[in-house]
Amino acid sequence: MKKRKLYQENNSEVDMTPMLDIVFILLIFFIVTTSFVREQGLLVNKPQTNKSSDNTSQNITIHINENNTVFFNNKAVDVSRIPARIENFLANQVTENVVLSPHVDTNYNKVVEVLDQIKLFSDLTVSMGTYSP
Repeated sequence: MKKRKLYQENNSEVDMTPMLDIVFILLIFFIVTTSFVREQGLLVNKPQTNKSSDNTSQNITIHINENNTVFFNNKAVDVSRIPARIENFLANQVTENVVLSPHVDTNYNKVVEVLDQIKLFSDLTVSMGTYSP
């Protein structure tokens, strides 16, 4: 006697609605709990092109050599004394420009210290120059 196997066709379907609901709930949860942080950087005042520059005004020049020695108009100066030197210069001369020229081997922290001192004068524009001894 031959046995016959009866194959039944399974018409079972999986309902995807609950899984989609969970995915959307997780998506909403991650969107709500994500914190957006704005990164802060160093602001540099760029010179405006529409300003006319006087040929009679002198620039303030600050050099930093390879030994991290700071020179204000070719005279050695301590970093903490830069604001006083700038005030003295502005009392005698009219300028809006500061040229900062660090040496290639200068410590980056020293450049930032000098920029922080110059930043106390919001009306000055800082431009980076090339170091020449």
